[in-house]
Amino acid sequence: MKYQEWVPHLFRTEFARITAVLCNRFGIDQIEAAEDLASDTFVAALESWTYQGIPENPRAWLYAVAKNKAKNYIKRHHLFLQKIAPQLQGSDEWSDETDFDWSAENIMDSQLQMLFALCHPSIPVQSQVALSLRILCGFGIEEIANAFLTNKETINKRLLRAKEKLKSEKVSLKFPGVESINGRLGTVMITLYLLFNEGYSSESVDGVLREDLCHEAMRLTYLLIENDRCSRPVVHALYALMCFQASRFPARKNDLGEIILYDDQDHSLWDQSMIFKGMFHLHRSASGDDLSKYHLEASIAYWHTIKEDSFLKWSNILNLYDQLLNIDHSPVVALNRIYALYKLKGSQAALEEAEKLSMTKNHFYFVLLAELNHEAAPLIAKQYLLKAYNLAKTQTDKIQIEKKLSRLTNSIAVGAQHDH
Repeated sequence: MKYQEWVPHLFRTEFARITAVLCNRFGIDQIEAAEDLASDTFVAALESWTYQGIPENPRAWLYAVAKNKAKNYIKRHHLFLQKIAPQLQGSDEWSDETDFDWSAENIMDSQLQMLFALCHPSIPVQSQVALSLRILCGFGIEEIANAFLTNKETINKRLLRAKEKLKSEKVSLKFPGVESINGRLGTVMITLYLLFNEGYSSESVDGVLREDLCHEAMRLTYLLIENDRCSRPVVHALYALMCFQASRFPARKNDLGEIILYDDQDHSLWDQSMIFKGMFHLHRSASGDDLSKYHLEASIAYWHTIKEDSFLKWSNILNLYDQLLNIDHSPVVALNRIYALYKLKGSQAALEEAEKLSMTKNHFYFVLLAELNHEAAPLIAKQYLLKAYNLAKTQTDKIQIEKKLSRLTNSIAVGAQHDH
């Protein structure tokens, strides 16, 4: 892998780890300084690796540079106290001999503590998620804006206000008590869910599948499972969902990097070990009385690992979508439910339900209408695909729609020849 590829890859994972460890040492009131030091570390990597090549152990190199930059920051801090603000020296808790623990255990603890700190109840939930995506998951501002369907200016304001709140509330980087964990765990899981979804089906970039984001979401979710205070049935359900979705990664792209839709995938490429892992965690999620959206989505994803179409498969999926709509009524869920209805009861029943939605600004809606009309009314289906194409945001989606249009146009031409 070339340095141009290594730096973005490591930035996604190591930026968050470096920031968490530095914050753990300095305190969360120094979160912006920790971010700056982490960013400067990657600037140094880009400058050095361009000419000297990638070091044998790039992560160790990054940690060593981050440590040196942090110690220089401490020296500047002490100099400021000595020469400019000597009255504050008594409050200084940093030492010139400050060391930094880059062990896997401390990195894990630092990230978990940071994750729960960023989900402090004094911060609005949307800002909690945005800040977590930025600090712990390495999301860019545009990616966060797309995840929230808003603009970069709004996200920047949310992040700034959230950081100011963390300082004013003097939030500490310690594990919260049991009751606080219960209150914050939901937001933590929303963050990880959004992170996985951004990698699995990005709305902000043209990449088909960003496995690094998905694996980072899975890694952070597994940190929760490994921690006795956080390992709950709902967390197992979220991890099971991720496993089932990740099992199809090898089949989701062709040699050109283009997406392959579910119905066209080579089932032999599905990762059976990942499916079994998902089944294990879905079973672990079944304890207790709570039924979350993650339980239902994981169960739906499980049924999608069954290769053969059958009444049992699609009736279970439809039933699960009905339950999911009751607790999480969203356009995506509504559209997916109609597709399940189509597979179970045919296009006419699905069309009657689809027309009730009237989601005229959603390109997936028109793609679905085209699918439901492609046999009985192919010319109408073509018009729907043209609408979908004009509404699609990413080049990846446009390419998929173009393929559907091409197949449909050929089918219409063949049909016209037969009529003559």
